[in-house]
Amino acid sequence: MSKEINHPYCRFVQDLNKDNLHKQYHDFRYGFRITDDNELFGRLLLEINQAGLSWDIILKKEVNFRKAFDNFDVSKIAAYTPEKVEELLNNKGIIRNKLKVNAALHNAQRVLEIQDEFGSFYNWLSLHEEQELTKQAWTKLFKGNFKFTGGEIVGEFLMSTGFMPGAHDENCEIYSRINNTLYE
Repeated sequence: MSKEINHPYCRFVQDLNKDNLHKQYHDFRYGFRITDDNELFGRLLLEINQAGLSWDIILKKEVNFRKAFDNFDVSKIAAYTPEKVEELLNNKGIIRNKLKVNAALHNAQRVLEIQDEFGSFYNWLSLHEEQELTKQAWTKLFKGNFKFTGGEIVGEFLMSTGFMPGAHDENCEIYSRINNTLYE
């Protein structure tokens, strides 16, 4: 009979050095509630760009994404010109995928509409969180509002921003830190 070993971190980072980008993300950002609309949009943009790639690639390119996409300023991104799109598609520091770049523009424009109607992207997410939507319902909601938002992207976005549980194993010390923060 084998005894289960209780690790203080999630399985996927328990053996990583504390300076590893993935470990840093896990310990200080993954699953923590984001309330700033630009940061929420930035996380959505990163999750969309991760599709088909590893999260490590995105973490290594995050600084480049922030610079290329005006620090994730939704109003600036929504107003990008065709020349700016071309500049992004030629930027070797980010993922140069036309569908993903175009999705960023469309999604920024949609976030501005959501802000007009609900006061903020955060308010919109919180309103739907209160309805205790299933992952499938969240995905349907996102697909009806945004581009390039399949089930995996939506699920990871919601977990990574603290709107859906599941970011950390229950025995992970970060899990308890997040729960203590959310329910203080």
